Amino acid sequence: MNAAGTSPMLQVRDLRKYFPVRGGLLRRVVANVRAVDGVSFTLERGRTFGLVGESGCGKSTLGRAIIRLHDPTDGEVVLDGENIANLDRQDLMPYRRRMQMIFQDPYASLSPRRTVAQTIREPLDVHRIGTPAEREEKVKMLLDVVGMSPRALNRYPHEFSGGQRQRVGIARALALNPELIVADEPVSALDVSVQSQILNLIEELQAAHDIAFLFIAHDLAVIQHVSDVIGVMYLGKLVEQASATDLYTDPKHPYTQALLSAVPVPDPKTRRKRIILEGEVPSPMNPPSGCPFHTRCPKVMDKCRQLAPDLERTGSAEPEHLVSCHLYD
Repeated sequence: MNAAGTSPMLQVRDLRKYFPVRGGLLRRVVANVRAVDGVSFTLERGRTFGLVGESGCGKSTLGRAIIRLHDPTDGEVVLDGENIANLDRQDLMPYRRRMQMIFQDPYASLSPRRTVAQTIREPLDVHRIGTPAEREEKVKMLLDVVGMSPRALNRYPHEFSGGQRQRVGIARALALNPELIVADEPVSALDVSVQSQILNLIEELQAAHDIAFLFIAHDLAVIQHVSDVIGVMYLGKLVEQASATDLYTDPKHPYTQALLSAVPVPDPKTRRKRIILEGEVPSPMNPPSGCPFHTRCPKVMDKCRQLAPDLERTGSAEPEHLVSCHLYD
């Protein structure tokens, strides 16, 4: 944690990302897809903020908006005191070196026409770091860091397994010595045996280089393993936020409770009551009024249909446990 009186490395404040929907002969904007709809959280240096939720809830869009692969519609992304949400391309370049991304699909995230050496060296070339000889040495060092042989340098992505490709992606993300890495479901496309290797590698790199991670996943077991703080996302909003320990032992929001009830228990004698949610996730183009979860919530009240709850403290033993639910008003 940061020393008392200092600000977190990353502060996300009321961030929104809407995608316009156009229609008619003049292709006018007729609606907006509210992919991210007012998300706020902080991330300390060297810590991991885990982001979990169903597919389509806006997790990946949030991560891409934070590192400006998507331009935010509104809100702030404050990196060490500087709001980078509205910076133009030229002013953003120094911050590109400080934040990188590990993509979900190790097959699609690497160019089939580039060798491993060219892929890892590209960030160094773009930012003109070091001499050509120094860049070559840095590439070899990065391959060693992620546990790959120097013989891989002149090979192409199709010659590797999924786990090896993801290691190349991690090496590319580390090339500029970033302070923040957005890991967008980095192990979801990999076999279970390979997942543990990649997760252990990420933890080792974080400990060695004091990197902050925004770790996005839909696998609750993975999120619990890697995260210090976890945010639960539903329909573009955070509905609960707590430490990994507190969230799994004392979930507050009905949506979080339903998600955790589906996690298998590694003890055949232990029975867990499954909470089955009815209905479908509403469209982010036309979200419901009031609480976004009220159309599926088993504990819905009249107030939930009319008034959207704020993300606030619950009165639990842990002051950082926040929940967006009228049950705790």
